[in-house]
Amino acid sequence: MNIHSLETLNLDLPGFPNPGGPPIIVVEELRRSYGKVEAVRGVTFSIPEGCIWGLLGRNGAGKTSIIEMIEGIRRPDSGSITVRGLDPFRDARRVRQVIGAQLQSIAIPDRIRVAEALRLFAAFYEHSVPSQELLELVGLTEQRDTYFEHLSGGQKQRVALALALVGNPRVLFLDEPTTGLDAETRRNFHDLILKFRDQGRTIVLTTHYIEEAEKLCDQIGIVDRGKLFITGSPRDLIQQLGEGERLEIVLRKPATMDELAKWVGPGVSITERANKYILRGPNGSRMLANVAVHADRQGNEITEARIIHVTLEDVYLQVIGELKNEGDSSISSIELPSVVSL
Repeated sequence: MNIHSLETLNLDLPGFPNPGGPPIIVVEELRRSYGKVEAVRGVTFSIPEGCIWGLLGRNGAGKTSIIEMIEGIRRPDSGSITVRGLDPFRDARRVRQVIGAQLQSIAIPDRIRVAEALRLFAAFYEHSVPSQELLELVGLTEQRDTYFEHLSGGQKQRVALALALVGNPRVLFLDEPTTGLDAETRRNFHDLILKFRDQGRTIVLTTHYIEEAEKLCDQIGIVDRGKLFITGSPRDLIQQLGEGERLEIVLRKPATMDELAKWVGPGVSITERANKYILRGPNGSRMLANVAVHADRQGNEITEARIIHVTLEDVYLQVIGELKNEGDSSISSIELPSVVSL
């Protein structure tokens, strides 16, 4: 995938709002049921212009249903959605001119050539991107005359991305876009997404890869059993919901728990396992420095040390674990202060 070719594309649209302005997407009290199953239950959130907003959750949590309702594919039972102030159903034609979507699977004929598919989709948009530029962007120039059925899984993902971009969208929906891609292609895809964000576009992303969300997203929401429980920036979620950093040390001479507690001060939990001390606290480096200084004063020393930083995956697993074990009442909906780099 040729990331540098992005610079040659005519993807800059006039009139992007200031990032500090009103949100580009507003969802209020969204609900959707399939028979007796209530898949989406009163979901409310908003997405600022020009950010990458990620939706995380287990399979069946309601992520895809939420995204498809915003896109205007599935009609909600109740609630409201606006995209740039437009209703995806009442103003469907106008909304489709400003959004693009890469879905988990695309339904195009096996016997259509790649370039033909791009030209076909371009006919639906007022301001489409030339097919040759899109082929260069997603690295499919050599496959322009290849039938869709003869493409690899990764190449079909690239076709899906090109089709999502053909209308030069302001808002790009990516539903688990890197599933099945190799590591290099996934990394290039990440670079591409970040470049779109830097142009002022808004990307709405669902993914099974938590490290992908931590790397890319300015804000995320965690959804479970159809309810949105937590929204905020990855950094805020880690700082406010994580259990702190973990320091694992081995001392030349054993120390008691009371001694270690005095060395590191309040707010640190300490456990011992197989001659290793595990300390949990807000700052791993500070804990290590305190232990080193006091151990030296006692004629002791650290022989092994490892600081393990909390990741978004740690927080996600912690939150999902609490929801799974204790039910909906175990955790309230939380909205953390957003730290969005635009």
